[in-house]
Amino acid sequence: MEESQHEWSLAEQQLAREIFDRAYEREITALVKDVRTRSSTLERIEDLWQLHDFLSAKRHEIDGKYDYQYSVLLFVFARLVRDGWLHLNELEQLNTDKLSKIKALTRM
Repeated sequence: MEESQHEWSLAEQQLAREIFDRAYEREITALVKDVRTRSSTLERIEDLWQLHDFLSAKRHEIDGKYDYQYSVLLFVFARLVRDGWLHLNELEQLNTDKLSKIKALTRM
């Protein structure tokens, strides 16, 4: 019986969680570095409000991007590959159907 794209074995679930968390950590680490750089140049109140607006937008973007529901996880992984937070070789242990779908989605 062929596994549907929405069915995840226990091993795939564990791997997917590790991959998901790794990408999240990479993006958050980059964001913190960026915020440190931006905050070191604050001189005026307008600079502070710009940083606030930037952080609000990033929070919205990140909260929307990192959706750990198995029904959308292939799309999430494809976006993370496109955005540079994941590499396809990190996903090679997923079954071939899932990996093929992610590869196809990264080309969209």
